[in-house]
Amino acid sequence: MANKYMDAMAHAHELNKTHGITQRGGKVYTQVVHRMEAFRSVFGGELGVNTDILVDDGQRVVVKATVTDPDGRTIGSGMAEEIRGQGHVNKTSALENCETSAIGRALASLGLAGGEYASMNEIDAVSRKEQAQLSNQAGAPPSIPSQEVVPSQETPSDAPPETEEDRADKAFYKSMRSLLADMKSVSGVNDLFGKQKSTIQEIKNRRPDRAEKILDLFLAREAELKGGN
Repeated sequence: MANKYMDAMAHAHELNKTHGITQRGGKVYTQVVHRMEAFRSVFGGELGVNTDILVDDGQRVVVKATVTDPDGRTIGSGMAEEIRGQGHVNKTSALENCETSAIGRALASLGLAGGEYASMNEIDAVSRKEQAQLSNQAGAPPSIPSQEVVPSQETPSDAPPETEEDRADKAFYKSMRSLLADMKSVSGVNDLFGKQKSTIQEIKNRRPDRAEKILDLFLAREAELKGGN
């Protein structure tokens, strides 16, 4: 199985070269459809990809995608959120859009990132969610691979100085990463998330990108614990 993972990642890397889309800043992103092509070309029907709708309340959609082995154990997962009506696609296809984003993140958790961990839809979704929050400030705001420290420690020379909020967010991220590393059960992960949910939501209201990375810590640890059962 390990060799198949390497083969799939190599295939995704090649597709990134031939089918990748250049984003702002020069980074190249491979769409989910091409990463799924790499996934299926190597694993065929050996691994499953399942999606579950966690929220669909008419305003926002939250979908979780899981990749399972032949025994039904979760070996990778990802979540995505879309705001209905925000952006052209979400006016008619928010659920489909959200599902694609979640699958993209689940594939990325297996190493099939194709250059970027976020899916194409999520890259667009960040600005849509920020716009939705601004437009709803008068009312209720819209409703989150541990690979990077939040925020990045590599700061451009012309970047603004680090604020108290930046330092607090960084400390919170490190704290969650440390606590999750000591967790021995999925229920423990869920309990920790429940206790910290309000803090994560507060961060999300200010910086959705940071909240996403914090949530990914919880998802990654949950997947590790489920995979060890």
